[in-house]
Formats: sequence, C-alpha cells, structure tokens
Amino acid sequence: MERMEEYVANADDQALQYMLTESNWDSQPVMKQVAQEADQMLGGSQESCLLLDESSFAKKGKYSVGVARQWCGRHGKVDNCQVGVFAVLGRGHQATLIDFRLYLPERWTSDQERCDKANIPEECRAFKTKSEQAIEMVKNQREIGVRFSWVGADGGYGKEPAFLRGIEDLNETFVVDIHKDQTIYLEDPKPTIPPRKSNRGRKPTCYKTDINGMRVDKWVKQQPETDWRHYTLRDSTKGELKVQVLHQRVWLWDNRESKARYWHLIVRKEPNSPETLKYTLSNAPEDIDVHQLAKMQGQRFWVERAFQDGKSEAGMADYQARKWSSWHHHMTLVSMAMLFMTEEREIQRDEYPLLSCNDIELLLRTYLPRRDIEHHEVRRQMEKRHQKRQASIDLAFKKQRILSAG
Repeated sequence: MERMEEYVANADDQALQYMLTESNWDSQPVMKQVAQEADQMLGGSQESCLLLDESSFAKKGKYSVGVARQWCGRHGKVDNCQVGVFAVLGRGHQATLIDFRLYLPERWTSDQERCDKANIPEECRAFKTKSEQAIEMVKNQREIGVRFSWVGADGGYGKEPAFLRGIEDLNETFVVDIHKDQTIYLEDPKPTIPPRKSNRGRKPTCYKTDINGMRVDKWVKQQPETDWRHYTLRDSTKGELKVQVLHQRVWLWDNRESKARYWHLIVRKEPNSPETLKYTLSNAPEDIDVHQLAKMQGQRFWVERAFQDGKSEAGMADYQARKWSSWHHHMTLVSMAMLFMTEEREIQRDEYPLLSCNDIELLLRTYLPRRDIEHHEVRRQMEKRHQKRQASIDLAFKKQRILSAG
C-alpha cells in the first residue's frame, strides 16, 4: 500500500489498507456484478464455457488465513502457501475471472483459535474439498444467470469420481481431463449385488462386476496409428494448432453406483510432442462431432492464460492479507481489474486485434496521473520512508532497553 501511495495521485496508504482489511464491504454482491457483466460479453454462446481450476500463492505465517504446507503449483512442490479455487468464464480466446473460493485445509477448519484470529465466518468453517468448492461455484453461477454451455477442469478434478458425477447430476455438460491411470470399461460392467451364498454372515451390499476394466494409457497403446484423427483446433502465435485425436465411447464405474456412466474418451497428442498425451472425459451428447470435442478440450488453455494475466498484470499474487475478508477483498479487486482489461480488449478488437493485458497496463502506467514525477514529491516520499525506518529502529532500541531493565 505504501508503494501504491507513492505512484497514485491523492492516495493514502492507510485508507487503502483499511479498505482491504478492515472495511466491512461485502465482496459477494460485487462478484455477482462482475460475473453478470462478464456474461453480457462472453456468455450465451455455444463456445461459452465455465473453466474451473486452482492456483496457489506462496505465503508464510501461521495465522495468515488458509496458509499450510500443501502442494504449491508455482514452486512445483509441497510448501507453505494459500490455495484458491477459481471459476473463469471463457469464449474463444477471451477469459476472465468470475468466482473464487479460498481452500481451507482440515488443519485450519479443526483449529478454532486460528479461525477466530483470521475472522473466518462461522458458516465458512466446515471443511470442503476443492471439488466440492468447484461444484458450489457451478451452482452459484447458474443461480445468478451466467450462461455457459459446458464446464471444463483439469485432471486434479477429473480424478475425483464424485466431481464428474456431481457435474452430470446438475445436468451440466463437462469436458474434464483425467489421469493416465483412470480405469475404463469397453463394455457395460453392469454392476450387481451378489446373491447371498448362505444364511450365515451379513447380506452383501456392495456392487460387483465380472467385467474387467483397464487403465486408459494401456488401452491407448493398443490402438493402431490409423485410428488417430488429424484436426486443426485454432490459430496460435506459432501458426495453426494441429493435433491428433483418439476417440472412444467408454463406461466409467466408481465401484459404488448401481449403474456405470457412458461417456466420451478423447485422447490428444501434438505432432511436435507425440509422447505427451492428454486424456479427457466428456458427457456431451453421443452424436457430437469429435472435432468439436477436441476444440472444447483445448479451451482449457485459456484458464492458465487468465491466471498468467491476473498475476502479471493485475497483482493477483502480490498481496499481504492475513484475514478472511482481506483475501476476498483483494481477489474481488483483481477480478474487477481483469474484467476491465477483457472489456477493453473486446472493445478495441477491430483496431488493435493483438492488444494484450500487458499493453493495457503499460498504457495506464504511462497516461494516468502520477504523483512521483515532481522533484519535491520524490524528496517528500524519501523523507517519509526515512521517518518510518527511523521509527522502526527507535522501537527496536526501546524494546531492547525494556528487556534489559527487566
């Protein structure tokens, strides 16, 4: 906040900090408006999709809300971080953030003291998996009228049987990545509860099948090269994006349900990286064109691009927020900034088709009034920083004297 004050005319760092941390404005109505404005621009099309993904933020501090040793994608290892689950509304090459949830590990939800210090509302202290939070956002966006044709997510969600079935049970179409060890069935396993063999013991209650499943990567290796279809998905900065796609209708069974699900399996590889395979399931209508499925699968690229723009140009990861409200306030402001940049790119599309979020940030930094361009202002800011440094030094010596006297 102090650095922001040095750049922004008529800013006050204490007022900014209060707005973020202590002010009681509710982020939910603001995010509802962000989502509805995004829908007016990107929703209502066959290409409109709701993309779900998580992002981690390396943070320290025992009492910083949600911080725990957990998988940090940015570092590629388990580390201290916060994790948010996000929903992005996309259409074509445009995508913007419209919803989010802060993930609270069980070590947080079971620790009343930490929850109290972080001002986590009582109704938000129950443990929820990331998949459950993702499904919550799908429901929320439908309730507020956001129009999307299908839901996309990566393998972190696709590996959860309850997530895929939960999305389908909401009557939503999904195109979700899975891991290579996913078990598939090439014929209906027709699960049944075995009959009781004798009058002794408990009556069987678990479903069984006599049909053998197999790992999806093992099945792919058995398929001839002639079964791979060649498609062009879209134009990219490096030319046309060409892929090879393998398609099959398969059954999925979670070892619990009484009936298996019959879905599309799409496997994708790119000519310049034939050993890298992407596996995806979809419950789209049976007669959907495979080329369309491949395009829908490739759409998930844009959620990563949205995170990149959010972190590089909108300060998504550049915060120090210890409390529940401040984290949500920050992400709401980031969402507003991302919506603004998406709208500007759409408005300027004909004249500047290559306009990027970085271009917009550069233009704003160049043309908005700045308070650090006058010589007297530069000196004033330096003297203010010196005063704060000296106050910190004086406080350290004061504490040292008190401890010595005790």
